[in-house]
Amino acid sequence: MKPWQYMNKDYTEANDAYQGFVYEIVNTTNNRVYIGQKNFWRTIKLPPLKGKTRRRYKRTQSDWQQYFGSSTELQKDVESLGPDHFHRRILYMCANKNQMNYFEAKEQFARDVLINSNYYNGIINCRVSARGL
Repeated sequence: MKPWQYMNKDYTEANDAYQGFVYEIVNTTNNRVYIGQKNFWRTIKLPPLKGKTRRRYKRTQSDWQQYFGSSTELQKDVESLGPDHFHRRILYMCANKNQMNYFEAKEQFARDVLINSNYYNGIINCRVSARGL
């Protein structure tokens, strides 16, 4: 499986300064594209310590290195063709979830992903505020 590309270089290590990224996955056999976002980190709930009532939380890396989008159509193509027929590129590194939502929606609207059959995207789902941009 090819690693993610960022600024024309392989990107294999998550940086603590970023929450996640907005990406583009291109099927190299038919040039269909998927635009999405992915968190570098996930939070795991741990049980409270003995004698305590407050839950604990642990931040760990997500599955971002093996990730191929949430589109079922794209995932079927990855399964049938194999991951080597796809190019995964990071478009934006984002410090918080708000930036991820904004840049993902911006790219999706700019490219008309819902009306262009060259895209796997079937929905644009976003909630954005000015805080954090």
